[in-house]
Order: sequence, then C-alpha cells, then structure tokens
Amino acid sequence: MVKSAARQPVPARRADAERNIAAILDAGMRLLSTDPAASVADVAKAAGVGRVTLYGHFPSREALVDAVLDHAISIADLALGGVDIDGPPAPEAVAALLRSSWEVLDRHRRLFVAADRVLPMERIREHHDVPLRRIERLIARGRDDGDFRTDLPLSWLVTTFFGVLHSAAQEVEAGRLERADVERVLVTTMLSLLCPRETA
Repeated sequence: MVKSAARQPVPARRADAERNIAAILDAGMRLLSTDPAASVADVAKAAGVGRVTLYGHFPSREALVDAVLDHAISIADLALGGVDIDGPPAPEAVAALLRSSWEVLDRHRRLFVAADRVLPMERIREHHDVPLRRIERLIARGRDDGDFRTDLPLSWLVTTFFGVLHSAAQEVEAGRLERADVERVLVTTMLSLLCPRETA
C-alpha cells in the first residue's frame, strides 16, 4: 500500500502567506497614507516581500488599494468603538464622533486620495458599511429623542455624514480648508443639518 504524502508543509505555507499579507497591508497603509502615488514595488519593498509574492495575493494595484483601505477602516472602527454614542445627548455624541472620526481619517487622508483614484465611490462607501451602522444608530436615537429632524430619510442623513467627512479630507488635501478649522466646520455643518431649525 502506498502511503499518502505528508501534509505538514501546508500549514507552514499558510502561516507564511498570512504573515506576508499582514506585512503587505501594514506597509501599504503606511506608504499610501504618506504618498497616494506609492507603487506596488514600493509597498513590496517596505513589506519585505518580492513583487511576485505581492501580486500572488493582490493581482493589481486596485486590489491592493482596496485591501489596504479595508484594513485601515477596520482598525479605525475599533478606535471609534470607544466613543460613547448611547450616554450623552445625541447632538453631543455626534460632535464627539465627528471629532474622533476626523482624527482617524486625517491620519490616513492620503490613503483615501489613493482610493479615490482607483476605486469607484460606491466601493469606497461599501467599505464604510460597518462604521456607518454606528452613525445610523446614533442618528436614529436622536430622531427618537426629538433632537434630530425626521423630515429627511435616515439613510440620506447617514450618507451625508459620510459625504461631509470624505469631502473634508479632499478639501484639506487640496489646500482649500485649514486643518485647524476642520473639527469646527464638521460639527457646525452636521449639526445644522441634523437639528431642527429651532434647536440647531
């Protein structure tokens, strides 16, 4: 009887692949957050892998940017999970969430520039689905409490929250908005939209 071949190397190869992917994603997040034009070769070098290895996991620059964006948003979502959106009045919680969101977004602003260049907006929006659920829950609570308007669809208010943050990053990158003014502009803009005129 012929013995079946040993399969010990498979788990080792899988562990190597996972380490390579983690190194590529970390390097990609670091480089693209500094230079949105960073090349695949730049990322491979920073990750300590060859281009062939990188392309084995991410077959195109678009696929790499897509994965790096997802990685960055997952890390950001963990950080934003520490913002209390259930205790304070909804307007205060929105202001706190905007400030924390901008703090995270500003660190990776140029990564979003890279994503804008190669990914459709709908795909970028899909990556934000999980953190946007937190925003949806907060706005819904504000509506139930009478703090936020109910004459516009909840989904539209959530989309506007996303759009305003995204636009702020673009405006800062283009030099049309001072970084020192962003938090005030974000909070004023969103609360003026969310709150009824008499309570804004």
